[in-house]
Amino acid sequence: MRVISRPAAGDAIRRLLLAWLLTGAIQYTCLPAPERVLSGFSALTGQSFPLLLVGTAVCFVLLTLAGLLWRTARWERAALPLCFGWQLVLGLCASWSVPLLCAGLVVLALLLVYAAYGARMDGESLTAAPVCTGRRAGLVIAAAAAAVFLAAVLALTVFRVLSYAAPTYDFGIFSQMFHSMRTTGVPVTTCERDRVLSHFAVHVSPIYYLFLPFYALFPSPVTLEVLQALLLASAVIPLWRIARRHGLSGVTAGLLCALLLLWPAYAGGTSYDVHENKFLTPLLLWLFDFLDRRCVWGIALFSVLTCMVKEDAPVYVAVIALWVVLRALTRTGAERRWGLLTGGAMLVGAVGYFLGVTAWLAADGDGVMSYRYSNFLYDGSDSLFTVIKAVLLSPVRTLRECFEGEKIAFFFLTMGPLLFLPLCTRRYERLVLLIPFLLVNLMSDYTYQHSIFFQYTYGSAACLFYLTAVNLAELPRVWNRPALAATAALLAGVCFCGNILPLSENYVNRYFDYRAVWQETDAVLDRIPDDASVTATTFLVVPLSRRAVLYDLRYCSQEHLLSTDYVVVETTDSGSLKPYAVDGEDGLEGLTALLRAAGYAQLPDTGSRLQLWKRP
Repeated sequence: MRVISRPAAGDAIRRLLLAWLLTGAIQYTCLPAPERVLSGFSALTGQSFPLLLVGTAVCFVLLTLAGLLWRTARWERAALPLCFGWQLVLGLCASWSVPLLCAGLVVLALLLVYAAYGARMDGESLTAAPVCTGRRAGLVIAAAAAAVFLAAVLALTVFRVLSYAAPTYDFGIFSQMFHSMRTTGVPVTTCERDRVLSHFAVHVSPIYYLFLPFYALFPSPVTLEVLQALLLASAVIPLWRIARRHGLSGVTAGLLCALLLLWPAYAGGTSYDVHENKFLTPLLLWLFDFLDRRCVWGIALFSVLTCMVKEDAPVYVAVIALWVVLRALTRTGAERRWGLLTGGAMLVGAVGYFLGVTAWLAADGDGVMSYRYSNFLYDGSDSLFTVIKAVLLSPVRTLRECFEGEKIAFFFLTMGPLLFLPLCTRRYERLVLLIPFLLVNLMSDYTYQHSIFFQYTYGSAACLFYLTAVNLAELPRVWNRPALAATAALLAGVCFCGNILPLSENYVNRYFDYRAVWQETDAVLDRIPDDASVTATTFLVVPLSRRAVLYDLRYCSQEHLLSTDYVVVETTDSGSLKPYAVDGEDGLEGLTALLRAAGYAQLPDTGSRLQLWKRP
């Protein structure tokens, strides 16, 4: 028997992918037509995951044996779009959806390009000297964009705090947590879960200790907003280094930095104040930079720092590690060994930490928030492993879940300003870096995860911008790279002006238009001793957060409410007063009756907007 060639790693990956798609297509075809519907769980419950694994293994072995006897690479590449296309057709026949059709055609286009031209296997030019033109102009562009970003974000966040618009969830929690860290060294809150609780029992985020020295010098909620804005702006430093390392000119690198800072989800994510996820973009971009430079200590440091952000942050490190391993499998010699060792170590460390910290949260903490993926939990469990099984059983259903309703607008608001460059590559191992974008932002039905105004885009942003930079650098010379970067930055700027600047202007105007009101509020709150325990309505928690015992009026128990020294009420905050509305009466009346019955005395001279009650 004559062997054509020894199978390479790329061949094995292609055959494994084909075996999975082929087995899935057979299983899906065998389902009765009513069970192929993608809107529910029938397309998942009707299939067998063990059978998928066994079928994939058998097909993989057969494909490998065929590859040893014949030249099958072209046929295998051609079969990939056929298998996926067949699943897509069946899915569309069962559950017609224009967004699914469009998304499926994009995937088919990627597979057809691969079928026609194969993957690009040559080494990346990471050691070549960067283009020397336009360095000064690029730095000016990046600095100007940073100035605009900082002005807009600080106007949005600082004036949001000064005008009493920042609520308990989440900024009141973090403000009290930092006060506790400053005074006791531990991140304890009382307003987060209506009891004395370490915030790390909810989210394991020791990365916050990096802010503590600055907060200790300037203990104010405003300090946290300023630190966060500076942290986000600092991400342009590793992005600049990445762009230059991949041979882009200074002007193009500067425009990419401007693109990041003007990208609507980047500034928009600060709309709800401080959050640990904001650390992800700069940390992950530094990790990419050190991977490009093969700096082991930098890779180790920023892998560890990323894992310290939150219990789910190791997922980002694991995905990047998987990309490093897959890239190494397409290389030879020392480059291959380095990639396998480095990526393998990162993967083992990240997965090990993730399993450990989530197990601790499940046993001794507040648990893992797997409910956000309820649209994939088809077997009634709350296990994240079920999400993986659902994706593998029905990739077409997964695609449908990613492109429905408000997720479509989110996709175009995030990918559009990037000119869809993260998809423009024939180094297909890079597409692994899209996993965070799909997993965190598009798969979940938790509405905040696909909004440009919340904090869930910062991890995927690092991957998207790395892909944008390296794919732009590898475009054929017929493409004008500075022009493409300028177009992308211009689109982002338009979105920034339409979505972010109005928010900033709104909070600035709110502060100055009602400045007398805020000064009156400051005067009332200053009457409360620093060591007193307080229950307050949601927009008063942040300014009162520098104390050990503080409860949110809406979410605290009656026992805790009546145990505090002071109760301060914003009479116009109907949401906070809603739990105290009994038998159709006004919530304020119900709360007033409760406090008077408990012996609280209402203090005078608080104006019509506030009530201040003191326990006898």
